[in-house]
Amino acid sequence: MCLIAFAWDNHPKYKLILAANRDEFYERPTSPAGFWDDKPQIFGGRDLKASGTWMGLSKEGRFGALTNYRDLKNIKPDAKSRGDVVTGFLDNNDKPESFVKQLHEQAEAYNGFNLLTCDFKTMIHYSNYERKLNIVKPGIHGLSNALLDTSWPKVDLLKKNFKEVITEEFSHDNLLSVLAPTATFEDEVLPNTGVSRELEKSLSAICIRTEKYGTVGSTVLTVDRFGKVEFTEKTLGVGDREENTVNFEFEIKV
Repeated sequence: MCLIAFAWDNHPKYKLILAANRDEFYERPTSPAGFWDDKPQIFGGRDLKASGTWMGLSKEGRFGALTNYRDLKNIKPDAKSRGDVVTGFLDNNDKPESFVKQLHEQAEAYNGFNLLTCDFKTMIHYSNYERKLNIVKPGIHGLSNALLDTSWPKVDLLKKNFKEVITEEFSHDNLLSVLAPTATFEDEVLPNTGVSRELEKSLSAICIRTEKYGTVGSTVLTVDRFGKVEFTEKTLGVGDREENTVNFEFEIKV
């Protein structure tokens, strides 16, 4: 995932509401969301190149999501796959705090990331750039390729529109709509993340569109206070991908 808005423990019906876009090179192979054959307790999409995931849940009541931290000048070509981090949490029985403390000891083996871990009692944010365990407070939050709730234009806009949607009765289609805008922002409000201004502008859209890289899918997730999961994944028709939307409902322990 590269752009996430979520409400944690801030809604009368839902423990977690999430809307997220995944940005990737169009040619990178991906498995659609579902329960995994080799790890049937894990649900999520899967990166077929490195076998990890950017976001998923487990039947035991665990949720994990990861975004890259944008620092192209410090990319380690031999780094471990960041998708293994989410998989490791979902395939684990440790509490989020314990898992993150162990991850901290080996966090430098990965390129920059943000991680959300949750057992539906506690949610933790950790970045190997900040190197600090943060307990996520109830409320509406946004995460992209900087630290949690960093005020980037697209993060602020998504949080605003997301909040407006969930204040009223809403559907997953309503949440998918806030992930769809492709408009970019003016130069004067863009962050400076070390890439060219032209690329910075392209990456400023909620839904990114460039020739070979951009938003490849949108995900909406709700988990109510009894453990009912409703999950919608929309694959966008970019590169060789065929546009498709799938919906899932299942129960987890909370």
